[in-house]
Amino acid sequence: MKRKVGYSWRLREVMAAKGIFTATDLVPLLKERGIELSASQVHRLVSGTPERLSLQVLSAFCDILSCTPADLVTTTAENAGVRRTATDDQPAPPTVTKLRPRAARILPDE
Repeated sequence: MKRKVGYSWRLREVMAAKGIFTATDLVPLLKERGIELSASQVHRLVSGTPERLSLQVLSAFCDILSCTPADLVTTTAENAGVRRTATDDQPAPPTVTKLRPRAARILPDE
């Protein structure tokens, strides 16, 4: 059985819990930790779900917000449903007896 895994990015929620409500507030805090990101890059990290993230940036967020990576990223895993293929919709193949040829009738020429 295949498993479908996913994750949710909770940076905005953790920021709000710590009293930080704008992405621009993070820019100088990240700079103090050696992370040079523009305000628009930080905004994309706060407002969206990143597909890739540097461990240095993740560590800086954890230090700034006094949290763990598990607080910022929650994972999910579930069994994936079985995908139906086009052959699932067709009837079962005929049995061998139905595949045998019929005897031919030979008629005399007239």
